[in-house]
Amino acid sequence: MGVTGTLETLSDPEKEVIKIVYKIGKNTYTSSVFGKNNLKFREKDDISIENIDNYFNTIRREIDDRLVGGKSSEKRAVLVIFESISKLKEFYESKALEAIKPSVAYLTEEASSKEKEVTIKRATTSGQITLLTRTFGRGTDFVCYGPSVVNNDGTHVIQTFLSEEKQIKGRTARQGNYGSYSMILLDSDLEKFLIQKEDIENVKRGVRILVRRASALTTTKKTYDTVYELLHEKHTDLFKAQYEANTKFIKQAKERHDATQQFLKSLNSGDVNFVRTFLAKENEGPNMGSGQSRTICLMDATGSMSHLLHRCKNTVEIMFERTIAVLRDNNISEGSFQIQFVVYRNYCCVEDKILQSSPLETKADHLRAFMSSINVEGGLGNEAIEIGLQHSNSENEREAITQVILIGDEPPNTRDEVKSKRNNRGEAYWQTTKFAQETYYENELEKLISKNIPVYAFFVANRAEAIFRQIANKTKGRCELLDINSSSGADMLTDLVTEVILKNVGGDSKGNALVAAYQKKFPKSYA
Repeated sequence: MGVTGTLETLSDPEKEVIKIVYKIGKNTYTSSVFGKNNLKFREKDDISIENIDNYFNTIRREIDDRLVGGKSSEKRAVLVIFESISKLKEFYESKALEAIKPSVAYLTEEASSKEKEVTIKRATTSGQITLLTRTFGRGTDFVCYGPSVVNNDGTHVIQTFLSEEKQIKGRTARQGNYGSYSMILLDSDLEKFLIQKEDIENVKRGVRILVRRASALTTTKKTYDTVYELLHEKHTDLFKAQYEANTKFIKQAKERHDATQQFLKSLNSGDVNFVRTFLAKENEGPNMGSGQSRTICLMDATGSMSHLLHRCKNTVEIMFERTIAVLRDNNISEGSFQIQFVVYRNYCCVEDKILQSSPLETKADHLRAFMSSINVEGGLGNEAIEIGLQHSNSENEREAITQVILIGDEPPNTRDEVKSKRNNRGEAYWQTTKFAQETYYENELEKLISKNIPVYAFFVANRAEAIFRQIANKTKGRCELLDINSSSGADMLTDLVTEVILKNVGGDSKGNALVAAYQKKFPKSYA
């Protein structure tokens, strides 16, 4: 038997886990013994989506407004929930909070047990403002005893990021008491849910927008009654897509776990042949001959690319397994290729975030570990593709590469954008970094062209198509749509990258034959 207050909010995949994995086939919804919930939340009015310039100021205004109740002159209590410690502290140190900072408390996971206990007790007292990380938005009991708060509309909760909000709402209006809730969201944070600013404006105006379910390839037009409805649906779609990808990876991980268990058994039983074969496969290095294929895969890691990063992390082992299977079938060394994953962002990011890279690898698990450390962040329209191409040229000078794969949804920065965006942090900052010399994508392309290094450009959004096609044509590469946000996105990513690698390994004489062998061995699961 299990007891939870959020059963009704579970998605279909989560309900399947409860039914299949935990064997719980029956569920019952029981009304609260405290009667009707007294939470005040108006879906049309209690959500605000702000740009970076107004975000903190809007949170501060919301705090001021919500401290005032409608039933007495006494002040209410306000809880402000942040996604992470870094975002909480950024707001705590901001100009927006400066005037009232001495009266504001904050609580993070870093606090001691005693500090947590004291802060939680004080959080619901009259006039108290408390900043908390999302950990305390689930399961923490903020009990409100003071009549000046209880009888004045209760505690107010402000959520500053998009998530499944049932638990966070539940931090107030508990056990029959009154309370209220609102959301203040940063527009750029919504990109990872594939929510565009124009979609939000269209919903507000009652205009139908193009939508696509996580399980569908086609789009349709839909009218939303509120922005909240759009946010909830997009959040659910992202979860479903990531859940499906995670489920596939768990299956791969189990297969690898079983193989490792068999190795340990063979080691204990003295099965020398199995142990020798297993270790040889696990420790095989790259073939250092002239036919070595070295691929740099450049990926946009800004807000809108969450699907790409998640699916790349969960499909890299499939890419390697399939590549190796085809090479083995054609008597080609499994160590004939190396891949380096590189993510680029934009000049709003610091030096170690504008570009991050793995080593050139022959092991899928190493690349997956690298991708697991990468999160989407930043973004300023056109992205710093020029930095990714510059990195490719630097790598080629150190050790020759044979091709570049580019995946993104935005064009590269223009010359003027490079200059203006670098000014966000100031040229004095960039001069202390490895990106001291500003560059432009066409300059970097010329260097790749001079070394006969093709760029295979896969665009995720139509706005990038023209320039990606130009990049591919100039370097004698290929350009295609990668519909990463569809239900077949993971399979498309696997096929495109694997085929490019096989063609490169095979060269002019065998490349097309290896691709054909791959397509026969692993037929497409999508149209």
